[in-house]
Amino acid sequence: MPDLMVQSLAIPGLPWLAIVVFAAGLVYGFVGFGAALIYMPFATRLLPMEVAVAAFSVSALSSLFTVLPRAWPQVERRGVALMVVCATFSASAGIWVLRTADIDLLRWGVVGITGITLAALIGGWRYRTVPRARTRAAVGLATGFVGGSTGLMGPVMVLFQLAGSDSVATSRATALVFLTITSLLLLPLLAIQGLLTGSALWLGLIMLVPYGLGTRVGQALFQPEREALYCTAAYVLIGVSIVFGLPIWD
Repeated sequence: MPDLMVQSLAIPGLPWLAIVVFAAGLVYGFVGFGAALIYMPFATRLLPMEVAVAAFSVSALSSLFTVLPRAWPQVERRGVALMVVCATFSASAGIWVLRTADIDLLRWGVVGITGITLAALIGGWRYRTVPRARTRAAVGLATGFVGGSTGLMGPVMVLFQLAGSDSVATSRATALVFLTITSLLLLPLLAIQGLLTGSALWLGLIMLVPYGLGTRVGQALFQPEREALYCTAAYVLIGVSIVFGLPIWD
C-alpha cells in the first residue's frame, strides 16, 4: 500500500470526515448544490486549506457518473458553457490567493461566504429580468475566483440561479452540471500551482466512495414537487456546518 495512502488513512477524524463527505454528496444529489458549503467548514478544521480544496475536487469527480448524465439534458447549455469558461479563467487567480493568503483569514472567509449565501437563500431574493451573456460571464468570473480561493465554487452561481425564474428541476440541473464540470477543470489548475499533492490526491480518492454514494442516494430522493422539503433539509445541514466550522472552536 503506498505510503501516502497510509498517511491519508491515518488522518485524525477521518471517519467523521467520511460521514460529512457522504452528507455533502447526499445534499448535492438531492438539491443540486451545497456540497462544498457542508464539507469545507468541517474539513478545514482537520486539514490544511489547500489539501481540503484539492481533495474535495478529486472526490467530486464521482459526480460525472452519478448525477451529470441525468442533469445534462435539462440545462441551457450555451449559458452554462459561458459561465464554466469564465469560472475556469478566474479560478487561477483565486488559487493564487489560496496559496499566498493568511490561512485563518481564508477559514473565516469560508464561514462568512457560507453564512451570507445561506441567509440570501433563506431570504428568498429574486430577480425578474432574463440574464444576458455579460451577466452570466460576470457570474462565472466571480464564481471561479471565490471557488479557487476558498473551495466554495457554488455560492455565487447558486444564488444567481435560484434567484431567477427557472423551475426547480432546471435550476437544480444547471447547478449540478456547472459545479461538476468546474470541479473537473479545477484539478489541472491546482496541479499547475502545486496544490494537487500526492496526499491530497489519495485523500480525494478515499472520499470519492462516500461522496459518490451520497450523490446517488440524494438523486434517488429528489422529487421536484417537494421543493420546500429538500431546501429546508439543505439549509439545516449547511447551518450546522457553519457553526461547527467556526475557527473559534480551535
